[in-house]
Amino acid sequence: MADPVSSVAYAIEAALRALNGDLALLVPTMVLVVAIIALVILNYRQLVARYPQGGGASAAVGEAFGDGWSFLPIGALVVDFVLTIAISVSAGASALIAYFPALAPWRLLLALGLVLVVGGLTWFGHLGRLVFAAMTVAFIAVSAMVLIYGLGATPHTVGTVTGTPSHQAVIAVVLAFPVAMALATGVEAPSSAIAQLGQLDNDGRSRFGKVTLWLTLGIVGTITLGLTMEAAHLQVGIPPEDSTQIAELARLAAPAPLFAAFQFVTALLLLSAASSSFQAGPGLLKALARRATPRGEIVGILPGGLGRTNVHHTPYWGVALFIVLAGVVTAAAGGNDQELVLFYAVSVFLSFLAGLASMALFSYRDRRSGYLLLNVTGAVVVAFTLVANLTRGLPVVSLAAAVLIAALLYLAWLKAGKPRGVRNAAAEAETEEPDEVKQ
Repeated sequence: MADPVSSVAYAIEAALRALNGDLALLVPTMVLVVAIIALVILNYRQLVARYPQGGGASAAVGEAFGDGWSFLPIGALVVDFVLTIAISVSAGASALIAYFPALAPWRLLLALGLVLVVGGLTWFGHLGRLVFAAMTVAFIAVSAMVLIYGLGATPHTVGTVTGTPSHQAVIAVVLAFPVAMALATGVEAPSSAIAQLGQLDNDGRSRFGKVTLWLTLGIVGTITLGLTMEAAHLQVGIPPEDSTQIAELARLAAPAPLFAAFQFVTALLLLSAASSSFQAGPGLLKALARRATPRGEIVGILPGGLGRTNVHHTPYWGVALFIVLAGVVTAAAGGNDQELVLFYAVSVFLSFLAGLASMALFSYRDRRSGYLLLNVTGAVVVAFTLVANLTRGLPVVSLAAAVLIAALLYLAWLKAGKPRGVRNAAAEAETEEPDEVKQ
């Protein structure tokens, strides 16, 4: 799953497009987006505390409603990973084109090439996650410099700016914010990633997960609102066809060397986000693949080949499958990241809704009225966001894909005799199991 920092690159522009270029409404829209992310994080702190060994929404749904329902958030995760790769490489291509406009005619080929390159580099294992962390830090640092330079920049209208949204102000904001909720992607990641912290006890993993969630909110909220307010101040609107809003902002606010650095780290951060999903997606399939346990039992529900790994513990057939799927989605969107943002938000919020509904049930059973109110409020807001995106038409494809994948996995689970433990697949995907996988 992508990190929310990388989503900043396209979420703000998506909101502005939904607002018909009205910069005056962009700031309240993104404030609402960050507030909703804060609400989701408040709920996920509870989830992390309940599952300190990882698992996220799939673990919660499995405990609340039965293992068979765990496949709904798992299906959403698979769609999420594919879309993360497709959007990240497309947005990375857009970042390169914004600096080298001559590449514009080759947008789709460039994006597809990046799918192959990032997927191929995944062969070398978890080094990609270290690069991802480094690129996130670099993006934060360079973004801070752009924001500082922007304080002294002279406003100059760039792109399309209007003062006429398609609806009244409040309605326009309410209809626009769901488009930018791709910014919330990655919120669930700490709830599964804490499974990697085998050196810590349950309390330690729980504390680490909660701190990570709050750091996510602080960093993403600050960068998002900072760039949003600066775009509104400098009058950076819907960008020209061969650029991005965040690139035009940096071009206007910062000197040429800093603009070049900003585009460079933005592109690398986006590709690192794709690399992270190339790790997580095949890892999830590996956790569900048939394999022999040390006691000789055969567990898992998917073909054993999806669990076979190379010397770097990379499940290569799973990587190949995600290369194909992400390539098809990228080609269908023409390498345009803005075409995919709505589809992305649907898959992310389907998983959120499943997790929050489960936590609401736990709070009700435990007679914790405060938590129940928090869970229900979060679930209602997430459900509204999900429905608002679905009403735009085509994003229903994401929902259908997630449900179809969940149904296929459920049928495979039935065929395998309903093996226990599927609810923990997301947590197991974060740990390496070098044992030989057997067909």
